[in-house]
Amino acid sequence: MFSAIARVFRTPDLRRKIAFTLAIIALYRLGAHIPAPFVDFPNVQSCLRESAGTEGLLSLVNLFSGGALLQLSIFALGVMPYITATIIVQLLRVVIPHFETLYKEGQSGQAKLTQYTRYLTIALALLQSTTLVTVARSGQLFGTTGIPECEQLLTNDVWWAQLLMIITMTAGTGLIMWFAELVTERGIGNGMSLLIFTSIAATFPSALWAIAQARGFEVFLLVLAVGVVVVALVVFVEQSQRRIPVQYAKRMVGRRTYGGTNTYIPIKVNMAGVVPVIFASSLLYIPALIAQFNMQPNADNEIPAWVAWIQAYFTNGDHPIYMAVYFLLIVGFTYFYVAITFNPVEVADNMKKYGGFIPGIRAGRPTAEYLDYVLTRITLPGSLYLGLIALLPLIALATVGANQNFPFGGASILIIVGVGLETVKQIDAQLQQRHYEGLLR
Repeated sequence: MFSAIARVFRTPDLRRKIAFTLAIIALYRLGAHIPAPFVDFPNVQSCLRESAGTEGLLSLVNLFSGGALLQLSIFALGVMPYITATIIVQLLRVVIPHFETLYKEGQSGQAKLTQYTRYLTIALALLQSTTLVTVARSGQLFGTTGIPECEQLLTNDVWWAQLLMIITMTAGTGLIMWFAELVTERGIGNGMSLLIFTSIAATFPSALWAIAQARGFEVFLLVLAVGVVVVALVVFVEQSQRRIPVQYAKRMVGRRTYGGTNTYIPIKVNMAGVVPVIFASSLLYIPALIAQFNMQPNADNEIPAWVAWIQAYFTNGDHPIYMAVYFLLIVGFTYFYVAITFNPVEVADNMKKYGGFIPGIRAGRPTAEYLDYVLTRITLPGSLYLGLIALLPLIALATVGANQNFPFGGASILIIVGVGLETVKQIDAQLQQRHYEGLLR
């Protein structure tokens, strides 16, 4: 293993790519700690200590920003606007035929889709930064009351100061996009995925240390042991796939024979990735967000009944009803996302066009029905797996007192493992090109 790592750094081109990637990651993490203009940084830090783990509605966004959101830094929005924009553009392919046409055009069409994603990212960044500055100005950013530091987070709240903060945070999102594209072009791995990986990994030490301080080192060691098991299981499932054999008939073109090869269609157990978890988390935040803006007491000095009901069942992550709804939403969104990203009819038509067929299955409609049958069957364990992994932070919240950013579960562990595996594969492929021997034997 150490000799393989030494080969990586002895390869000049690979060494330059890794050094460039690390430099961009360092700049990204530096920006996450530079406060935006007119932010009272000491008050923000004091409020972070007083309200640790109570960020509630903003926990997911704060996770993807590596903690920069609640520090009101120039990179406060992190990669969340880009993730949201990418998911929206993917969903619009089903609704807007022009987007689907661009997707099928190849590299030129996908370049246009990428440009649309950038525009939408900036628009979402403007919207989210405006919301963030408004919530910070109102003193409700941390979901706490009665703490003077949390009610005075800005040194100047006039309109032009707020406008400058919004522009700065939006520009920070644009700079993050540029960083990601630089890493993709000149570094190792997918740039945006690596920045997400960095943001989540940056929260691991503080989350584990908080568990050690709250529950002792015995519980800390137990959490580490559980984490190792969970990571091993996630790696196993993420690498699992159903391989459907495909044969291509021989055909003569002039004097040459084409086809006659055997291959397979890989259908992963978890084809949806982390998207259903993000969908379900975002949807569950909506009722709590609406309730937060309707908490004014009535004439009898009582909050509305429906607001109290939402606060009781949809703001406490360790409540059984919240867990059940969260789990069912993830299962449903998994089927929905797989259905719009994998089209059995399109795959069957492409196979028929090039003379391919599944042994024992007729080409055309029977092939599409067979692929749909296999996809439906294999998505069930994948959706249950996603639901159980997503519930791990909520179970940890109820058992060991960890906050909702518990590192070994939910979206965090799925992204960490997925990006880690993909990056190692890319390094391995580049090593094999130069040394005929990969990183892992």
